[in-house]
Order: sequence, then C-alpha cells, then structure tokens
Amino acid sequence: MISDRAKKGASRAPHRSLMKANGFADWEIERPWIGIANPYNQIIPGHVHLRRITEAVKAGVYAAGGLPIEFPTIGVCDGIAMNHIGMKFSLPSRELIMDSIEVMVRGHAFDAIVLVTNCDKIIPGMAMAAAKLNIPALVISGGPMLAGRYQNRDVDLSTMFEMVGKHAAGTISDEELAEIENVACPGCGSCAGMFTANTMNCMMEALGLALPGNGTIPAVYAERDRLAKDAGRAIMALVERDIKPRDILTRAAFENAIAVDLALGGSTNTALHLPAIAHSAGIDLPIDLFNEIGERVPHLCSMSPGGPHHIQDLYAAGGVQAVMARLSERGLIKTGALTVTGQTVSSNLKRARVRDDNVIRPLDKPYHEKGGLAVLHGSLAPLGSVVKQAAVAPEMMVHTGPARVFNSEEEAYAAIMAQKINDGDVVVIRYEGPKGGPGMREMLSPTAALAGMGKDKTVALITDGRFSGATRGSAVGHVSPEAAEGGPIALVHEGDLIRVDIPGKKLDILVGEAELARRRAEWKPYVQPVESEFLNRYRRAVTSGARGAILE
Repeated sequence: MISDRAKKGASRAPHRSLMKANGFADWEIERPWIGIANPYNQIIPGHVHLRRITEAVKAGVYAAGGLPIEFPTIGVCDGIAMNHIGMKFSLPSRELIMDSIEVMVRGHAFDAIVLVTNCDKIIPGMAMAAAKLNIPALVISGGPMLAGRYQNRDVDLSTMFEMVGKHAAGTISDEELAEIENVACPGCGSCAGMFTANTMNCMMEALGLALPGNGTIPAVYAERDRLAKDAGRAIMALVERDIKPRDILTRAAFENAIAVDLALGGSTNTALHLPAIAHSAGIDLPIDLFNEIGERVPHLCSMSPGGPHHIQDLYAAGGVQAVMARLSERGLIKTGALTVTGQTVSSNLKRARVRDDNVIRPLDKPYHEKGGLAVLHGSLAPLGSVVKQAAVAPEMMVHTGPARVFNSEEEAYAAIMAQKINDGDVVVIRYEGPKGGPGMREMLSPTAALAGMGKDKTVALITDGRFSGATRGSAVGHVSPEAAEGGPIALVHEGDLIRVDIPGKKLDILVGEAELARRRAEWKPYVQPVESEFLNRYRRAVTSGARGAILE
C-alpha cells in the first residue's frame, strides 16, 4: 500500500503517533488510507450540503474496511461570480483544485481518493487530479437542484438571468422580478438545467469515473445519500482490484462522454473540460472530435436552457444510463469500456431503460439529427470556436450581420442594458479569452439579457471568452486564437460583416485578406489590467481555449 510509506516499521513511529493524535487506533491506521476531498462551503448552493454527502461516503469506506480521511478544497460559484471580476477566477480555479488535491494526496501517502464534488470547475479539476495521480479514484457528486415553480411552470437560474433583460426592457415589474428571484433556486444542488455543473456530473458517469446515477439523482433525495455510501464501498473494491483512473479514462471512454454530451445538448464548457481531463490522462482529444461524433449522434434530450426539461425530468426518464442504452441501440456507445463499478459499460446498461420517450427521444425521432454542440472554423476562428446549437433558434442557425465590437464584457453588457444593440447585429466581445481576460469569463449576463429582451432570435454574439451552460441563442464562444494572441477577432472593426453558419460549421469575417493584413500590421494588443498576481501568473501559463485552456 502507498500508505505504508507513512506508517510501516519502527522508523514511522513518529508518523503513527501523529495519526493517533487525530484519534485513530492502531487497527484503523493499518487500513488503506482513503482521501475524501470535500469542497463544502457556504457560498455555493451546490456545495452547502456536501458535509452530508461526505459523511455518507465515509460511512461506506469505513464499512468496507478503509480509513476515510477527509480534507477540503476550494470552489467558485459561477452564478455568484458572474458579470464581475469574480468570474476571472473561475476557470483558473480548476487547475488550482487539481494541484491542491495532488499536494494532499502525495503529501500524505493516500492509497486512493474519493472526489466529492458538484459544481462547474470543481468537477473537472477533481477529474484532472484523478487522471494525473492515477491511484484508485472515484467521483461522487452532490446532485442537481430541483427546478423552481412560478405561475405553473418550471423556472431555474437561467430564467432568473433572463428576467434581468426583461426587467431592463420594462416587460416585468420590480415586484415580478422579486417573486421569481424567491423561487428560481429552491434549495441545495447544482443548478437545475443542463448547465455546466450538471453536464459535467453526467460526463463523470459517461466516462465511467462515477457510479450510475451520479449525474441525475436530485440532491435532496435519500437515494443520493445511498449512492454516496455505495461510492465509499466501491472505492474499496477498486483498491482491492488495483483499478486506476487511466484504466478507465481511455479514448473509448472520452468518445462515450462526447456522444452522451451531444445527445443531452450539454454545456459548451465540455469542449474545454473533456480535452483538459484527457490531457491529464495522457490522451490527445482534439475539439473537432465533437463534430465527427456529432455527425452520427442525434440530439435526444431537450433540456433547459434550450428546452423545457430539467435534470429531475431526466432522472425520472432513466438518467444517463438510459441515454447510453438508447445510443447503444445504434452502436454509438463503446460498451466494452471499464467503469468504477468494476464492470464494463455493457454490464452496467443491463439495468438501464428509458422510462419517458419524450424526455429521451427514440433514435428515429430526435429533437435534432445532429448532436447538441458544434465546432465552427473559418476566417474568424482558424483554430475553432464552439456553439451550443441545440439552444439556437432555427432562424439564427445562419446569420450575417454587422459587428458591434467591445473589448470587455462590461462594455458589451452596458450597451445591451442601454438597448443600444439592434436586431441583426453580431455582438463581438473580445480580450476575454484565457490570456486576455485573463480567465476566460462566462458571458451569461449578456446572452441572458439579450434573450430576456427577445433578441436571442435576432442577434448573434461571439467571443473569445466562454458561456455558461445556461446560455441560449446564437452564442459562439472559445474563438481561437483569442484576441490577446493576435487572432482575427482582434482585427474586427465596428460594422464589419460577420457570418455565422452553424450547419456549415463556419465562422467568418467578410473582410478581404489585404485589408486584414493591413490591420494586422497596425494592431496593438489591448491588455485588460488585473490587480492579481495569481491571475497574471495564469495569463503567462495558460494555453488556447482550443486546447482546453490547460497550463504549460
């Protein structure tokens, strides 16, 4: 056991004495040491209940003969960090979480680790740590939030952000805004739609790094606690069989995850996080793989923000396993992949079935023939860009319009709220990429404000930043190379015609090569100032969004 380094033999008597100071008996110290990473805090709604989940995991570990040893990690709530400097810290926290877990695991000679998580950057940061450390590991999420109810319809955080746009347009009153505010997020859990947190929790299940049910069992259900106990028992089985993350995180596993993501219509952030997790596992995962798989995989689930269903509906319909079972009917899932159950995907799917064909459509009656995400290339995005095409109105799938250019989210948001954006415009928000921001902020406030004003069907928005999974409309992010690196998006002038062609997978600036060359020769980078040495270090080390914004 790895923990023998810290507990075996006479020379480790001082180490054992320190463990005894923690209250552990000799017979407990002899057990495998299982690290339990717990990012509980009182600011993230998806994490406020993780003490409960962690205690259930520890009970399972202890019952199965291990010694559970809990330690904390940080986390950022993207919703609370949205639309101010706080969002600059969200994506950088992913690598910080990964590194802090490595410090704890390697520093204390843990034999295995259970990663308790729930929200946006914490999930991929923990999965990256599992892949990097390559000791037996398992992810267990805290589960999704239930949708709220307002005037006999489901509402969620996406609704709330869009209400800000409606309020600015004068279509709802202060009183109505307050009423929706009080019910949109009714309790603990990751926000109720197929936003980034829930998408990534589903990805953990599709990758095989989490137990079946991880992505969809609601946070407040007792079934979530039972799953956490089972996770504690499962990690001990992984230790006994010496099954490690890189045995699970194969190319086949990532192709399964992308297939499920496209069928669900998940967050565009998966195009950042899955390649980053793959990189930690020693696998190259180009973003164009999303298009390749998307040609075969239909969009089967119409989830908020683009559709009417929430995670509780997907849970009731059979969850991620049911989606995988349906995709496997056409050979779209690699069923031989190993999972943390110790069994293959094929074995896990024997218990799966679709309980609602409206929530998980049959393969011959999909919501869309092509998968939920698309990668666009072209003269404006030579290295690629990403759009959640499942959340784009049909009339905006192809759009050409004049550029309205802004060098920060704040500038663009102010113009939108002042109703200075016209129908047909293409809002360009640049210098918000991984280096430029720095931190690649999410643009949910601008996109939601446009949607709330009814302009999601008339205005496109492109950025070298990124979007929340709660974004809907013709919103194209991750434009690479980013403006801070001299990408073509840095050369766009006010009024230039921009063409977004989602079916054609194209994003172009309709300006001649000679003119672009002249602008490039005159270009001087704009640098967003930040008073943070942490962010400036991140700016120096981070790579392109097309590579998952990993650090070098």
